[in-house]
Amino acid sequence: MNAPPLNNATGPSSLGPLSRPVFRMLWGVWMTANIAMWMNDVAAAWLMTSLTTSPVMVALVQSAATLPVFLLGLPSGALADILDRRRWFMATQIWVATVAVVTTAVIVLGGMSAPLLLVLTFANGMGLAMRWPVFAAIVPELVPREELSAALALNGIAMNASRIIGPILAGALIASAGSEYVFMLNALLSVAAAFVIKQWRREPKLSALPGERFLGAIRVGMQHVRQSSRMHAVLLNVSLFFMQSTALLALLPLTAKGLHGGGAGTFTVLLASMGGGAVAAALFMPRIRQRLTRDELVRYGTLLHAAATVGVSVVPGLLPSFSFAVWVAAPCMVLAGMAWISVANSLTLSAQLSLPNWVRARGMSIYQMAMMGSSALGAAVWGQVASLSSVRTSLLLAAAGALVSVLVTKRFKLESGVDEDLTPTDVIKPPQTKLDLDPLDGPVLVTVEYRIDPARAAEFREVMQLSRRARLSAGVLSWGLFRDTADPGLFIEHFVDESWAEHLRRFDRMTAADVALRARKVAFHIGDGPPVVTRRIGEALDVR
Repeated sequence: MNAPPLNNATGPSSLGPLSRPVFRMLWGVWMTANIAMWMNDVAAAWLMTSLTTSPVMVALVQSAATLPVFLLGLPSGALADILDRRRWFMATQIWVATVAVVTTAVIVLGGMSAPLLLVLTFANGMGLAMRWPVFAAIVPELVPREELSAALALNGIAMNASRIIGPILAGALIASAGSEYVFMLNALLSVAAAFVIKQWRREPKLSALPGERFLGAIRVGMQHVRQSSRMHAVLLNVSLFFMQSTALLALLPLTAKGLHGGGAGTFTVLLASMGGGAVAAALFMPRIRQRLTRDELVRYGTLLHAAATVGVSVVPGLLPSFSFAVWVAAPCMVLAGMAWISVANSLTLSAQLSLPNWVRARGMSIYQMAMMGSSALGAAVWGQVASLSSVRTSLLLAAAGALVSVLVTKRFKLESGVDEDLTPTDVIKPPQTKLDLDPLDGPVLVTVEYRIDPARAAEFREVMQLSRRARLSAGVLSWGLFRDTADPGLFIEHFVDESWAEHLRRFDRMTAADVALRARKVAFHIGDGPPVVTRRIGEALDVR
């Protein structure tokens, strides 16, 4: 049964999920982790401006922070789906703390250089690559479906409140003590977050089946996303938006320095203004969603972000006074933050609603890879453009790119109908066998025989297209549909699972949408009994 579209509902309170103790606790961890992340990024970006004057190297700090997510996102998502999510979440915080300690030691010993700073920033980004998919997968476990949009908006508030708190703390420490103290505090906050996660008593889902194998889990995750047309639309939108929007953040240190009398304080003010705008918009996100669809929010948000980028790059440079320039640039950054959270929240919600729980971390890791990969590439590209021309020219070209992206994504809808009901169900039970099978035996060939009225064959084939997509999404190796040449009313669906364990695992992955699709297929069957299902196990031959 399909769920109603969320944007038509009255929606829960924007703060409703915080009434749930576990969500509240982990939301605090997410806030703390992001404060540490922004402190690290701000300190690294500002430290780079003291190590080199190259716009490319400054922009590459953003690339180094986000590229690990592109490279490691899918393996991390696979691990988050097959390992205990609580322990994996803790491990990510310990990793970030370790990198922060090493960075502090290098600065104190006077060994920091521009290339080494990029390496350490990359290592810190690895922590983000490991942390983001597991937290994205955890959130839908903590709140009911109707509160998911509000929970994601609260995550956006945490992210953007940290964008205010982190830079302010980092700026104050840089100005009063030095960059090394920023990284030291980062380490302490990360350890504290790991300790809080340890208090979470998550009940793991028990299964008699062996755990998924790492490479197999990656294959199934990629296969699931490849078969999802909704995820295709999400990935295209997120890639194009972050490709051009990252220019503003990547070049913000140089933009701040370019203002009359600009310095570290100016950079902090502009970054905090963007965070403030995002927090304000996130608080009203449930109400906004009652008036605008996710597609409209992405489109209008992209255009607003482009306008804010133009404002930051052009208007302050025309003003001779530092105070006037900041008073114009800061409101533009507020608008950029409002636009950013509107687009990011809409895309994240669309991705979450497109993924069942069993593959959510892998699916969200692919989403994260697209987001951070495009951000890393965009930062490098716009940094190179700024090096060859100017920061202002680079930002104006990025804003023009936003207009192009709106036109390109117009036909790729995030909301092409009602959202599928991906609630897990155990309506269909695993089969009983007369053979004593090992879980790793296989492959498994499954055939389903349908007796169809030949006059309805075209309709049946259309539904079987959906069956093909659903079977492949669940991880089968191959799928096919055959028609008997001597009996035109007999259709045979066949598919192959990698092993008996993988075949049984698909019953654990069954959702309400799968059950509804099965009912549509069976409705075409006109035989005396239900469709005949046979399962055959592969036999190893001693070939000589």
